[in-house]
Amino acid sequence: MKKEFKQPALVEKNHINSKRSRSVIQCITDLDQASKELDRISKRTSGSEQEETTRIVQEILHNVKEKGDKALIHYTERFDGFKPVPLSVPPELLLEAWENTPKQLQEALQLAQQRIKNFHQHQLPTDLLIEGDHGERLGRRWTPVQKAGIYIPGGRASYPSTVLMNAIPAQVAGVKKISMVSPAGATGKINNTVLAAAHLVGINKVFPIGGAQAIGALAYGTETVESVDVISGPGNIFVTLAKKYLYGQVGIDSLAGPSEVLIIADHTAEVKQVAADLLAQAEHDPLASSILMTTESKLAEELPKEIEEQLKANPRAEICLQSLQNWGLIVICKDLQSCIELNNQFAPEHLELLVENPHSLVNKVYNAGAIFIGHWSPEAVGDYLAGPNHTLPTSGTARFSGALGVETFMKNTSLIEFTKTAFDKTSKAVIELANSEGLYSHSESIKIRSSK
Repeated sequence: MKKEFKQPALVEKNHINSKRSRSVIQCITDLDQASKELDRISKRTSGSEQEETTRIVQEILHNVKEKGDKALIHYTERFDGFKPVPLSVPPELLLEAWENTPKQLQEALQLAQQRIKNFHQHQLPTDLLIEGDHGERLGRRWTPVQKAGIYIPGGRASYPSTVLMNAIPAQVAGVKKISMVSPAGATGKINNTVLAAAHLVGINKVFPIGGAQAIGALAYGTETVESVDVISGPGNIFVTLAKKYLYGQVGIDSLAGPSEVLIIADHTAEVKQVAADLLAQAEHDPLASSILMTTESKLAEELPKEIEEQLKANPRAEICLQSLQNWGLIVICKDLQSCIELNNQFAPEHLELLVENPHSLVNKVYNAGAIFIGHWSPEAVGDYLAGPNHTLPTSGTARFSGALGVETFMKNTSLIEFTKTAFDKTSKAVIELANSEGLYSHSESIKIRSSK
């Protein structure tokens, strides 16, 4: 039995393994303790066990590189329980998946596609070309990568939304070839709606493989899977470590960790909405983190009971409960500024501002992957069809990175065109700088031209 909510005690360092009765979600009033707890949550995927996982990932990648399709078949049979022969999904099955999708769901996918496309079209970077003081022309030109690979998670849930969120920015960027990999169930079939989404956006190269082996196939190429220039899409720890290891061999979007939401709420927030939004994040994964920071003790007191009530009818209740008990948190703050300071420390993937005047806080937020402003902007609308990308920085990386976008699938090239006048006016400075670095031939390449 879960104990009733009481005025919170400090969180025990080893509370995950504690056998004592626990509330559905921890609550803290001491801000220093809250800061330590946020740091613990932020590091929830780090640990000594990652060393062994890294070794396994490197072994898988080596075998995929050396053995190609044979390794993909071996690991898929070993980890997913089926033999992927053929290794690709026939295009007619993609069409069939779309035709078998209920009309209302088709319309929802089409609406999401249009909104995501409309938003990302505004992200296209502009080429730059300027003329310098002496007639030189300097610029930067943007071009798409030629080939992209998108990873669509499977396992506990299916994510057709992730197909749209990864494929559409690549298409807007101008990528010509997109391959999709996604783990299938023991039957060897990828989720029907995931395949339908692939058909909708025009992807015809789909492979029912997942894990590190799928990332290796996209990076190295095999007899069946063509190598790509950029890999995007979230996955489990094996996928993330494979992307980390292969960065440099290919471009990647980010190193995704478990999902997270942080809600800042005041007296205007409704407990039912707060509970539902926290559960919407918790149901992703036992490692997902759902955090509330509030100035209202009454909200903090009522929330655990409301969560338990909503869990009664939740088919993913077990996952939610693991997530909330291990990585969930309520922090009662003296004011909204304290909430903002803790948020900026944690740098959440998703931040909801369920407060009376959310716009007064937006510009104080330095670190967040996405900010959901006001009571009518639950994080779920961002997951599916708001428009901005739902592939966001996690585990504190919002301190230095942002959402997946069109530029993920593009690269820029510098353009430099000097006239003789520009060269003559700057040559002495270039020689001085080259000599200061001890680079003789750099200097000579200027002197040779200066003599003409």
